[in-house]
Amino acid sequence: MRTREEAIAYCLSLGDAYHDKPFQDQNWSVVRHESNKKIFAWIFKKNSHIWINVKCEPGFLYFWRDKYNSIVPGFHLNKDHWNSIILDGTVPEEDIYDMIERSYTLTKSKK
Repeated sequence: MRTREEAIAYCLSLGDAYHDKPFQDQNWSVVRHESNKKIFAWIFKKNSHIWINVKCEPGFLYFWRDKYNSIVPGFHLNKDHWNSIILDGTVPEEDIYDMIERSYTLTKSKK
């Protein structure tokens, strides 16, 4: 996964989700849950790469940050709850998918 389009498409494939551009700055895209409007993926371009901010369980924040140099504290978000994934080709797709799915689960409506 390297592009904004690929990131958005994967997020939408999880269901109960929609793509939104809530800011005047068109660089920012978000993907939200239909049911509760909570954002589970913030997608933007920075330093010539696409970045995705994902929510993460506290026990996994540093696991991912320590495992990959391209996973850093969440850009413009609470560093205790969000990580940024830099899509520079160094993080395997299966790990990107896992982090997006976890963010999706953490932000969906509790039933």
